[in-house]
Amino acid sequence: MGRCLGQPRPRFDSCACFAALLGGPEHGRWLIRPLDLAARVTRRYRTDTLILETDFETVDGAVTLIDFMPPRGKTSDVVRMIVGRYGHVTMHNELILRFDYGSAVPWVTRMDDGGLLAVSGPDMVVLRTPVRLRGEDFKTIGDFIVSPG
Repeated sequence: MGRCLGQPRPRFDSCACFAALLGGPEHGRWLIRPLDLAARVTRRYRTDTLILETDFETVDGAVTLIDFMPPRGKTSDVVRMIVGRYGHVTMHNELILRFDYGSAVPWVTRMDDGGLLAVSGPDMVVLRTPVRLRGEDFKTIGDFIVSPG
């Protein structure tokens, strides 16, 4: 049995599904980065907000990854948007969901609307993205190109 069973959800202190900081990537993370590993990276919070902006600059172009959690309704939402600044940047997405602090691998299925549904016991995540993703080695991955507009 998981350590989190019976805990009301969602809560700020609910069991993590991205626990790589406590272990390694196999314990859950959501990586979005350029394929070019030599990209220059800078991060900042927008003034007086909890909106994190990460700039990636490569020889081919530049993009900004914008991360935030909007005020909550009945569910918790994580929004990750990528904005092309100039040129073209090939990006890589690697989603490793592991519920219960990295100990539970979810069952992932594609929904009728194209979204992905990941379920493990009482835990569930829905991912909606225009990026074509595929399952590989218990990860959800996909590469895509970002340009201005």
